[in-house]
Amino acid sequence: MYAKWTLDGVYKSGLLLVTLLVSHMLLTKEGVTSLPICPNGSVNCQLSLEELFDRAVKLSHYIHFLSSEIFNEFDERYAQGRGFIAKAVNSCHTASLTTPEDKEQAQQIHHEDLLNLILGVLRSWNDPLVHLASEVQRIKEAPETILWKAVEIEEQNKRLLEGMEKIVGRVQSGVVENDIYTPWDGLPSLQLADEDSRLFAFYNLLHCLRRDSHKIDNYLKVLKCRLIHDNNC
Repeated sequence: MYAKWTLDGVYKSGLLLVTLLVSHMLLTKEGVTSLPICPNGSVNCQLSLEELFDRAVKLSHYIHFLSSEIFNEFDERYAQGRGFIAKAVNSCHTASLTTPEDKEQAQQIHHEDLLNLILGVLRSWNDPLVHLASEVQRIKEAPETILWKAVEIEEQNKRLLEGMEKIVGRVQSGVVENDIYTPWDGLPSLQLADEDSRLFAFYNLLHCLRRDSHKIDNYLKVLKCRLIHDNNC
């Protein structure tokens, strides 16, 4: 019995190591391993607008990749047979922000409005991502892959927000608005005693995160095409 447990533990540890190595390889391949989007800081940023957009697009794509992965893993492990998806429709905390549903709708919005909308969505996720990274550790037998991705998404969202603030500062004239965001009040739901209710709260949050990260990924590609390539892409 002891030998079997040891082998299982070695196997799981090896699997986790492989997962982390693959994730690191993806980061390196996509060029998002550098800590800040602008190495010299926001004041003395020497990167061109095109370089800033390149890094932001890669980072947003990575965040959406992680968001999809963590949602799928959570869904497979905790949500099967519970009917969560039917209850998760239109219940995201960012629903009050009027966002385009696809690239075609995003193309109809002025670039300054779309940039401010991206900032608003990213800021709206600051608080829930902090609590997601901490509260997910309390889930019974939560795998290391879910724990790691929750922390990673929180960190990368901060980096993307910083990068977008630099981009907005370059593109927009005047003061950048910083009061556009939607407050989140879902922490008590992540701490409920009833297991089904608590797991649904996590499921819903991850479902919304995947949705919003996909939208931001699309919006950034639209903006890069419009502002950098004059819609010739």
